[in-house]
Amino acid sequence: MIEKIVARAQSNWTKAEGPHHHIVLSSRLRLARNLKKIPMPAFQNETDGFTVLEKVKNAAENLGYRGQEKLYFYRLNEIPALERQILLEKHLISPEHCEEGGNKGLLINGDEAISIMINEEDHLRLQVFSPGLQLEEAWQIADQLDDALESELEYAFHSRTGYLTACPTNVGTGLRASVMVHVPALVLTQQAGRVFSSLGQLGFTARGLYGEGTEAIGDLYQISNQITLGQTELEIIQNLTTLALQIVAKEEKTRKWLLQECPFQIKDRVGRAFGVLQNAAILNSQEALNCLSDVRMGVDLGLLKEELRKLNLCELLVLAQPAFIQRYTGRTMAAQERDGVRAELFAKKFR
Repeated sequence: MIEKIVARAQSNWTKAEGPHHHIVLSSRLRLARNLKKIPMPAFQNETDGFTVLEKVKNAAENLGYRGQEKLYFYRLNEIPALERQILLEKHLISPEHCEEGGNKGLLINGDEAISIMINEEDHLRLQVFSPGLQLEEAWQIADQLDDALESELEYAFHSRTGYLTACPTNVGTGLRASVMVHVPALVLTQQAGRVFSSLGQLGFTARGLYGEGTEAIGDLYQISNQITLGQTELEIIQNLTTLALQIVAKEEKTRKWLLQECPFQIKDRVGRAFGVLQNAAILNSQEALNCLSDVRMGVDLGLLKEELRKLNLCELLVLAQPAFIQRYTGRTMAAQERDGVRAELFAKKFR
């Protein structure tokens, strides 16, 4: 299964569907869980790490026997570095989990809607992905899977504080709900910084394309809750859904304003981005994502041919990444050669 996953740009979250998918590209729920009486990954020895791997692997196998979603188990050190990087580029593992060392594992289902990191910061990081704004739908899957795993595993849980986690900010529900939003109009009008800087007062935060510590590229941001203690899972999800709808409304209003007040500038920006993707001889990943952002906005505003909707721009975000380019061509390349191959590939797509 892993060979199929790293060979395709498609993933469950890249589907161009779901409510408000023109701005909210995807929804993700992540649950942090630890096993009782076993040291957390930062303090475990080799034996502890192996014990966690085996317990989780056996639990997943038992779920399969009971008719649950089939999950495929992999030890991370058995997956080549390039393929681990592709898993990161597809958001299926974290930057920390991608690094070598330790008894790290992965459970993943066939369509990549479910990904469970084993021995990351916590023993379990259970992730569920959905395209568009579908946090409640993702929660139904995550909640059912979490209950099924808890019937097989003994979680570290305190009656007063809730689930115990490596980072204090995850204690309680252990839930991180997030949405990936595409907000080129807010960035272009310099409203994004003001909007996202105010999120902390509401208990949310905005991060870059690959989460904490990463920068925003292509006008893409991940917005997630900061508070996991003192709120129920449904309250967290409902609050984030409300916030996402507000951002959607603000982005839509700003796009209409740009089209009315600055039509030639917007058409020029979109046209130049489209021209670069069609004709560039060298194209690095950052420039590709920035051009894709403008083209995506142009398609949504009706400034480019309707046929371009057939090109899934979310999948192209994955296709533009360095590791995926190398896997696509079947060889390891230096950065400059990758930039040439990327330009050639995108020229074929957009012509």
